[in-house]
Amino acid sequence: MESQHSPRGFAPATTAEPIAPRRNRRDRLALQPADFVAPRFADVADQRLATALTAEDRSEEDGLDPLERVTCRTHRRWLHDCVSSPLHVVIVTGTRWCRKCECALNVAIDQPAGDVAVRCPSFDETPATRATRQLVRACRAGLAIASDR
Repeated sequence: MESQHSPRGFAPATTAEPIAPRRNRRDRLALQPADFVAPRFADVADQRLATALTAEDRSEEDGLDPLERVTCRTHRRWLHDCVSSPLHVVIVTGTRWCRKCECALNVAIDQPAGDVAVRCPSFDETPATRATRQLVRACRAGLAIASDR
């Protein structure tokens, strides 16, 4: 049986054609139009939402903080539409979480006014935390985008 290795211990020479350089994921995404919708979101009825979901998924790959999203990848909705879900409570970051009484914060969205209120059910106050400000900012931005028709 013939050895698979060359005499000097290097990998065997192949007779196959050289492999063309593969484009990385960023190159492929950069070639897509701005209104591109990922197949995962193709069935989302709101085209603006589908485009925003796709764009934020791409931006996350490039370093966007997931907590800065105005859309929700899990619920495939605008963040302000599903922020009251228990899935949006993140104890580690303090998102929708009161550290004083260790409970989930309530969120009220006033869509016509474009306002977001976050309150602790026990203390009836808004925690002055970075996570709460970030959540309010993301919800307000999503409200503005969604209502801009």
